[in-house]
Amino acid sequence: MSGAGQQREESPSADRLPFASVFESVLRGWAFNARSAIGPCASTDPGAVRLIWLKNIGRDGAIADRDPGADDWRSEVPEHLRLRAGDILLSSVVSGRPKAAVVREVDLPAVAVRSLLVLRPAEPLTADHARLVLAFLRSNVVGSLAVGSLQQHLRLSELKKLELPNDDRALSAALTDLSVAEQRLGGWAAEAGRLANSVFDDRSTGSEGARRRIIEAGQVTRLRSLAAAQLDDPGFIIRTRYPYPIALRWRNVEAQKTAGGQDDEGKEYSAVLEAAETLLGYSALATVALAHEAGISFKAMGSLKRKIAGGIGGPGFGDWKRVLEQIGEAAGVSDLPPEHPLHDLAALLADDEAQEACQSLNIKRNGDAHGRTHVPAVSAAKLDEAHSSLRLLIDRALFLADLQLLEVTQVVWDRHEQSDIVTLRRLMGDHPVVPTERIRYTGPDRIAPILYLADRDQGLHPLGPFLTCEKCAECAARSVFHADKEQGALLQKSLDHGHSYPYRSDEEDLRAVGLRSAGP
Repeated sequence: MSGAGQQREESPSADRLPFASVFESVLRGWAFNARSAIGPCASTDPGAVRLIWLKNIGRDGAIADRDPGADDWRSEVPEHLRLRAGDILLSSVVSGRPKAAVVREVDLPAVAVRSLLVLRPAEPLTADHARLVLAFLRSNVVGSLAVGSLQQHLRLSELKKLELPNDDRALSAALTDLSVAEQRLGGWAAEAGRLANSVFDDRSTGSEGARRRIIEAGQVTRLRSLAAAQLDDPGFIIRTRYPYPIALRWRNVEAQKTAGGQDDEGKEYSAVLEAAETLLGYSALATVALAHEAGISFKAMGSLKRKIAGGIGGPGFGDWKRVLEQIGEAAGVSDLPPEHPLHDLAALLADDEAQEACQSLNIKRNGDAHGRTHVPAVSAAKLDEAHSSLRLLIDRALFLADLQLLEVTQVVWDRHEQSDIVTLRRLMGDHPVVPTERIRYTGPDRIAPILYLADRDQGLHPLGPFLTCEKCAECAARSVFHADKEQGALLQKSLDHGHSYPYRSDEEDLRAVGLRSAGP
């Protein structure tokens, strides 16, 4: 393989590619002679080729649909200038940001004219990679290459010196989501505008009829607006999009904050500290599970395993903190793909501000656990400090909203399709009762009925047995547990509400990952 494909094989972790490794040539648009005796032809004529002008390319990268009735058709187009599917059109005349678009089969036969450049890939670009390249070509980085007084033109020599983004599925998926959101929101805005402008269009109904029609027709539009407005509230995002144990603990914090009853400051203080420990505990246990899967080990991870396997007490806030502090420097993490979740988790406590907030909460949690804080009489200043530290950390953990916690409950092999039919629940948001879904999974590894973390590319990473899920023996709520220890006895403790009782899952799974001492 040569060209862009070869470059990606040689340096799969590089995030930039030389221009010449992606595009084998750059052609200028056809400068045809408008006074030629051979004028426009009909789109149905033999050899008719559509002319694509700069005006036919939208800012969103869409090429305008073909118009068979227009006079933008010629038959004398040079063969080497005819466009191919996958070619990228780039405006050579720039006003603001450059325009860029990918040529599709439906656009052919066609030729770019005058104010367009044709970038011909050395190898076919994947849809994800093409999306990133288009975003780059429309950027101010490329626009800054344009020079001129009356009209600004891109300098082709400078364009060819640029380095282009390498294929990045996670970034491409994020751009796709933004594009879909833009289209959806634009459609809603247009619908609201049409309804508002039509209020008096039907004279036969009168003002009362118009009022009833607009109220009924606009109900869904108004509900969309109200739902979208809630996303400006960070608390709403935490309650609805974070993994269940964290979302539930945050809901408890908000509930205590607004309760207004006797000793409400003390209850809220305890809720804040419990939410902080759940946030750190969930993140640390997910980190250890991901590190184990990737064959990565580090000091805090070993200490955590030994504490659960043989100590007299279970892990606590300090253990979670050390895991998250050390994962970024662990050998092997830098070799993981850029979209691997461990990079996000390593960044959670990576700066001084986050470290200070975590340490502050750690001191408060230890004081609370060892009876050094008289919780009912906690001061407002101390409560505010704890709340601010929690908010800083939980905001830094926004990436968890993209890393879905999945409980796989059943796996059935479909021998005809050579894939697993997986029954699962998405444990996201503050309620344990969620719909059951069925998906078809064709990944490289077989799936088991355990907890998984789904990354941004929908790759599945096993969390068991570091995290497990079952109906709590004390409160009957569906809960997420981790292995714990008390006076040498093996327990399981809920991250959601703290209930603890003897471990009920398979202890052999714990031995397999070093969470249980070898032996009978």
